[in-house]
Amino acid sequence: MTPTAFSQAMGIEHSVFQAQCNRGYWPTIKVGKRVFINVEAIRIKAAERAAEFAL
Repeated sequence: MTPTAFSQAMGIEHSVFQAQCNRGYWPTIKVGKRVFINVEAIRIKAAERAAEFAL
């Protein structure tokens, strides 16, 4: 997913989201000169954290 689309879906300003990506808070994939947000990695991490709290 593109950073712009992801920031809009999350309700975060694009500039704030871009700064978070630059700091490594969100997993990204670079394909050529384009950068995408690794939504699958976010989903897996969220499932792991949900399982931790379910115990």
